[in-house]
Amino acid sequence: MNAQTPSDGLGSLLQSARRRAGLTQEQLAGLSTVSVRAIRDLEQGRVEHPRKETLPLLADALRLSGPRRAALELAVAGASVGSALRDVYGAELAPPPVPLGPLAGRRAELRALTELLATDHERLLSVVGLPGVGKTRLAQEAALRLHTRDRIPVLWVPRDRPAAGSPAGTAAHSAQRALVRGVRALVAQEGGADELAAVIRDRATLIVLDGHDVAPAVEPALLGLLHSCERLKVLITARAPHPAPGGRLLPLAPLPLPAAAPAAPGDSLTAGRPAVELMMACVGLMRPDLLPTDAVITTVARICRALDGLPQAMEAAASWLLMYSPRQLLEIARRNPLSLVGGTAPPAPGAGPELSVLLTAAVDALPDRLRTAVAELGDVPEPWTVQDAAPLLGRGPAEAARDVHALLVRGLLRQVPAGPGTGETPRYAVLRLVRAVTDAARTTAFDATAVPVG
Repeated sequence: MNAQTPSDGLGSLLQSARRRAGLTQEQLAGLSTVSVRAIRDLEQGRVEHPRKETLPLLADALRLSGPRRAALELAVAGASVGSALRDVYGAELAPPPVPLGPLAGRRAELRALTELLATDHERLLSVVGLPGVGKTRLAQEAALRLHTRDRIPVLWVPRDRPAAGSPAGTAAHSAQRALVRGVRALVAQEGGADELAAVIRDRATLIVLDGHDVAPAVEPALLGLLHSCERLKVLITARAPHPAPGGRLLPLAPLPLPAAAPAAPGDSLTAGRPAVELMMACVGLMRPDLLPTDAVITTVARICRALDGLPQAMEAAASWLLMYSPRQLLEIARRNPLSLVGGTAPPAPGAGPELSVLLTAAVDALPDRLRTAVAELGDVPEPWTVQDAAPLLGRGPAEAARDVHALLVRGLLRQVPAGPGTGETPRYAVLRLVRAVTDAARTTAFDATAVPVG
């Protein structure tokens, strides 16, 4: 975190602080010894580089402290983030983004993650899984629990999106942006470790690197920051593991699949089945006229199975109930699941890539060996064992086991519960959505190599 340029919101910050204090520009000038003209120019954005002593004088006159004072002082050209934030750093300054809805299922995963984050010896954790599986949502819930329960500052650093937290334009938001810029610079190997360490010091802190999919292994500078700040923890969400010494990996699989139909009369397909509960909630929003009859719930359960229990896929598919009946939606999900997870048209501004694009990118990003393996294994119609996979892949059992493990960690496979007479040997299947991606890639490759008839 090197010297920063003035904040874009300096004028609005100063004006808001003055009005909050109930002062006119003339009264503030009298209290601060700063001229009325200078205050007017600052509030109207005419001055981009105020004198270094001007803002502290105004902050004193306005009786600003904590994050509000830090944000105002950070607007001084050449101000050091470390010196401005060191004395005010705390939970109020760095809250995590607040989730917009309840967490569907994931009780066991949330408990495991929060327990690991609460220990002293686990300081670098990675939640890994497919796009749309809920990595960000799980990290949000765990970070919010730590922040609320233990008053731990959370520096939330999304890779490609603006950081959520305090409302834009507030003092805390400006300070958050400064801290997040510092973490980004550190991950990008642009320095700033010493200044970040000076701010965090011995304060318990959680840094969340959300969606850092294409980042290299955890950089030495970040590991150095962990070494300097003994109570700092780092949580990474990504599609693939980041090799790092001492890191703990938490693979996040899709929600458990429901049965295709009730096991016995009177049994409920929703009770204790988070995939069906989640999609039924989405159905209620899209089609409040659809009563939750046994027939509707059974059809919804089968849609969940066709979409692998992937939360974002089910939410996207539910939006198509505006056009199709549940039974029509089930047929489409079975025939072409990718067509349902492309979002709505036109997509919402700033919504990012559609899930179908993200799933394709996740498969394309696999090493060639794993991309070939997932395509070959996706052709197997029944669940298979590692012993079955070895000859299919033309590899020995040990090599096949490594490939299956790598695909399982990334969430492209599902372990299938053992049925009667199958023994205890684990059996696996490629997710239907992943198979659809590999099938589409084959079709595209075939079309590209086809020779037109003259």
